[in-house]
Formats: sequence, structure tokens, C-alpha cells
Amino acid sequence: MTARLSKLPSSLKTLALAVGTSTLLLACSPGQTKQTKAIHIDGSSTVYPITKTIVKEYNAQSRSALDVKVDFSGTGGGFRKFCAGETDISNASRPILKEEIEVCKKNNISYLELPVAFDALTIVVNPKNTWANDITVAELKKLWEPQADGKIKTWNQIRASWPNQPINLYGPGKDSGTFDYFTAAIVGEEGASRSDYQASEDDEIIAQGVMNDPNGLGYFGYAYYQERPGDLKALAVDNQKGSGPIKPSANATEAEKYRPLARPLFIYVNAVTAQNNPAMNDFLDFYMQKAPKVVQNVGYIAFDPDDYTKLYRNFHKTKVGTVFGGTSEFNLTLDEVLTKRSEY
Repeated sequence: MTARLSKLPSSLKTLALAVGTSTLLLACSPGQTKQTKAIHIDGSSTVYPITKTIVKEYNAQSRSALDVKVDFSGTGGGFRKFCAGETDISNASRPILKEEIEVCKKNNISYLELPVAFDALTIVVNPKNTWANDITVAELKKLWEPQADGKIKTWNQIRASWPNQPINLYGPGKDSGTFDYFTAAIVGEEGASRSDYQASEDDEIIAQGVMNDPNGLGYFGYAYYQERPGDLKALAVDNQKGSGPIKPSANATEAEKYRPLARPLFIYVNAVTAQNNPAMNDFLDFYMQKAPKVVQNVGYIAFDPDDYTKLYRNFHKTKVGTVFGGTSEFNLTLDEVLTKRSEY
């Protein structure tokens, strides 16, 4: 994949630079001292492949015996740990939500929100599926909304030309940021979903489920499809706004055509830890240096290397908070998202 932020619309570049400079100035009490400590990362399974690769490279080249550790429990699970002060960095496939902001505030956890990539959330079926090549947003809603629970069971209930065969669904669990984003973007209400499907916070398990099921359909981050394009078939998505079915791709995301399933991916950094743990600054500097190549190799859409450098410089200005106001937004230009930030 050759996508770079320099090729993205100016509004996308503006977001990447503005996120690092958002909200309140971080205050550090004079009594706090800097001390090197272990770094613990958790959160999104979508962002996990990026961070895992960078952590592996960092640990391999680090001169200290201090390893950085990374795991995943879903964006929601990650934020619960992060806002409780149990982790230093939280991978996230959606912005921090209002209720999570309140928990962080209650626990005096200030944070920096750093976008690290863009994703095209992907709808997949088994390659043996010969009938489905595209799907509309309305059909996705009909398939996944709570009212479908126990009622929408066959392919021809979604589209009459499709066969009268069982449709078996695989998707993220409720702790997943992908679940939050998908339900809000497709169903219209965050967390509103049918429950009779195979759920997991591990995108690998979802992918394997569809790979082994000729009647399967699932959704997850674009990189998990990119790993196995011969074993899965991606459906083009028609948002019924006149552009027709659009397949997930870097080009479609750049052109703002793959809507409403294109989204930024983030890491959230504990601001006090970043200021007081020298290892954190060293690791984040390494992260931003390696991100352009790693993001591309993993299968997501990378920024331009110069923009990662600028983003990291903004990070060093130690300003904290979110530009998203505690919700995910869809079908807005990112300039409009920044305007909403000023209202938060």
C-alpha cells in the first residue's frame, strides 16, 4: 500500500496535526520526579497489530532491560483500564466516549490523543459465496439492527436475488471500538445490535469464523482482510448517496468515498506518565519514527513521515484532551470535526 497523508485531503492532514494540540494545558506538580518505569499498553485489537509490531522492534533494539508490554481487550476494555490508571497507553479504534472521559476525569487521568493511521472497516464473506459482491448501508442495518435478532436468518431476507440459505454472522464483542463505531454508523445508535451472532474482541477469531463458513459474513479492520485476501472476500459498500458500491481501499479512503466506514485510529497516552517516565518519551519517539512503514506494512493507511514528526512535536507541547467531544462522527469532513471540537 502506497498511501501517505500528503496525498490525503487537507482536512485529514489538519486533523492529524490538530489532535496533538487539543484542549487543556497539562499541569505537573513541582513535587513529581521523573522515574523510568515499565510501559503497559492495552485496548483495540484493530490497532494492536501496529503497536505490537512497533513494540517488538523497540524491545529488540532497546539497551535497557525494560520491556514494553502490549495486549488487547477491545477499545472499551482498554479505556476501562486506562481511565483507572492501570495502563500507560490505550490503543483505540474510535474516539474516547463521554462516559470514559468522565471516568478519566474522576480518577485524575489526563491524556493525549494521537491519531496513528486510518482504517477502512471491512465487510467480508467467504470466497465460496458466489452471490454477494456488494451490500448497501440499508441492507447492513436490516441485517445487524436489534430487530433482526432471531428473525433475519437467510440471505434472501436481505436481498431477494440471494439464495434461501442460512446467513451466519461474525463480529466484534461489546468491548470493541469497532462494534461501537459500526453500530453507530450503520444502525444509527452506538451499541444497538442483534445479539445472535458469534462475537469476539479478537479480530483473528472473527476472520477465521468467516473463512471456515461458506455462509458467513463478518466485519473488522481493513488490515485483517489485507492479511488474507485469498481466504476472504470483501464486499463493496453502497452508502446510497449516488457513488454506487465502493470497495474498501486506501484510494477510496483518501477520496472520502468509502463512507461511513472509514475512520481514524488512535493511541491515547497518559499525560502525567509521559511527562514523568523517560522511557515513555523514548518509546513514543520510536513509535512515530517507525509508524509510517509499520502502518503501511500492517495494511492500514499511513500518514506521511514528515507528518508523524510534526505530530510528535505537537505531542511534546503537552496539551491534553480530545477533539471529538466524546462521540464518533460520520459523513462529516474532518474540518467540520475540528469545528465541533471548539464547541466541546
